[in-house]
Amino acid sequence: MADCIFCKIANKEIPAQVIYEDEQVLAFNDINAVAPTHILVIPKKHISDMNSVEEIDLPLIGHIFKIIKNVAKEKGIDKEGYRIVNNCGELGGQTVGHIHFHLLGQRQMKWPPG
Repeated sequence: MADCIFCKIANKEIPAQVIYEDEQVLAFNDINAVAPTHILVIPKKHISDMNSVEEIDLPLIGHIFKIIKNVAKEKGIDKEGYRIVNNCGELGGQTVGHIHFHLLGQRQMKWPPG
């Protein structure tokens, strides 16, 4: 997608503080962090949102969760706990039309938020 900011980041057209990268996935610091650790994990393949995930994408989604687990361990937040967030659609709070997962840590997460 030519106008997708996350595709541009994955293609190195826009700089990011990369935490992890492989052929399928990119993890980078969120510039609008809401926690001391706030990392976005995206597939390099453009998938609009969770509703657009197809069966062929399931291994990729599984790989993303493996990367999230590994990054949490590397950042030292695996023992104390962390939150993984995926927003889907406008009412779900999704602001970028490219599936992504927020890895949040180093602060108390509460439910309901607030």
